[in-house]
Amino acid sequence: MNKSPDLLILGGGTGGYVAAIKAAQQGMSVILVEKDKLGGTCLHKGCIPTKALLRSAEIYDSVKKAEEFGIENDQESIVNFQKIQERKQAIVDQLHKGVQGLIAKNKITLLEGTGTVMGPSIFSPVSGAVIVTLHDGEEEILTPKKLLIATGSRPKTLPSLPLDEEYILSSDGMLEIEELPEKMVIVGGGVIGSEWGSLLNSLGVEVTIIEYLDRLLPAETKNVSKVFRKEIEAKGIKVKTNSEVKSAEVNKEKQEVELLYNDSEKLTVDKVMVAVGREPNIDSIGLMNTSIKWDEKGIHVNDFYQTAEDHIYAIGDCIDTLQLAHVATKEGEIAVKHMAEEYVEPLNYTNVPRATYSSPEVASVGYIKENLPEDKKVSVGKFPFAGNGKALIHGDSAGFVEVLRDEETDDLLGVSIIGPHATELIAELSTSLYMDASPMEIGDAIHAHPSLSEATMEAALDTYKLAIHK
Repeated sequence: MNKSPDLLILGGGTGGYVAAIKAAQQGMSVILVEKDKLGGTCLHKGCIPTKALLRSAEIYDSVKKAEEFGIENDQESIVNFQKIQERKQAIVDQLHKGVQGLIAKNKITLLEGTGTVMGPSIFSPVSGAVIVTLHDGEEEILTPKKLLIATGSRPKTLPSLPLDEEYILSSDGMLEIEELPEKMVIVGGGVIGSEWGSLLNSLGVEVTIIEYLDRLLPAETKNVSKVFRKEIEAKGIKVKTNSEVKSAEVNKEKQEVELLYNDSEKLTVDKVMVAVGREPNIDSIGLMNTSIKWDEKGIHVNDFYQTAEDHIYAIGDCIDTLQLAHVATKEGEIAVKHMAEEYVEPLNYTNVPRATYSSPEVASVGYIKENLPEDKKVSVGKFPFAGNGKALIHGDSAGFVEVLRDEETDDLLGVSIIGPHATELIAELSTSLYMDASPMEIGDAIHAHPSLSEATMEAALDTYKLAIHK
């Protein structure tokens, strides 16, 4: 093993392993250190397993509505949660093998263990040497030319909700449950809480979401949040906004949790899920041995992900940017290109697509009405899925597409979608922003009929008051 590689990466999650592959493609020698499994949170505890569960919930919803489509079946459909979990795990395992194969194919050295960054020492005159403690207890001291920190994040909780992963669970613990609870409270109405609330409700769990702020999905536009709440409440999910959890008392004999929220309101449920965000994994990797700056939100970096030690970079959930897998991936690519002294532009975080894989789905890219710069004069185009043939055919016509256009420059500023396949539809709009297309160019482009994408075409044209079917 080369103990002085061109690049050493701490963390083999989405950002870390993609950066490793990109660096290997550049001809760099790369060592990747991962303490658990390649793929990290996204593959094993986040994006992939939750979306697999959501797909099962979606199928069950379709089965329950089959009679609306003229499909009659006298037999009752039953949720087999064990099989749902087995299918989820099979998908994760297949993708995990794929990532392992990519690491081997690109001749990247994988070390299974943890790394601690060292300060200046006899091994290196500058910070950045790393002590790698392998799972068998052996230690290796490596002196890379460049170091990339991609150690990810972990679920946060609240003082009133100490996690035990049996009755009070994080998103990690939720993925390991063997049986569905009858009643459940989810604390936090952001993306994670909303997705879990949606899938549990679809599978027959009585769900209550408690959110401290005045609305669910606070990163989305208020109109989207309003429609989202209306739709999930119509499905039976109870929503408590402007609410704060005061305490949670676990009664193991009765196998229940009594939750006190606000001043005197109580709920008794089987389990509580805490979905109040994530915190960076940076407290045990040796940052204090360096000149790197950090705080509770993560490591401080510049536009190219360099820390105060310019040969040490950091990406993904361990820095204070959007905690999304596709963001970590792009950050890793930019960091590697910068290390290789290639020209690369900083990432425009406003134009990163954002997606919530609930029912209904929500997606957005660019600005929303609530965060538009004050100097922008904007024309808003909107088109409801109730006016879209494909949405009606699918029996899923709630929601809308909203497009923002700069009236002075004719630039596309942002798009919000709530409705069927929003997380797929957003790709066209994300590409349009990247290619600097105007809403008129989106509207002029031919869209297949019937298709859900016609709703985005109509919304784009509506920014000029030229929508055909509105």
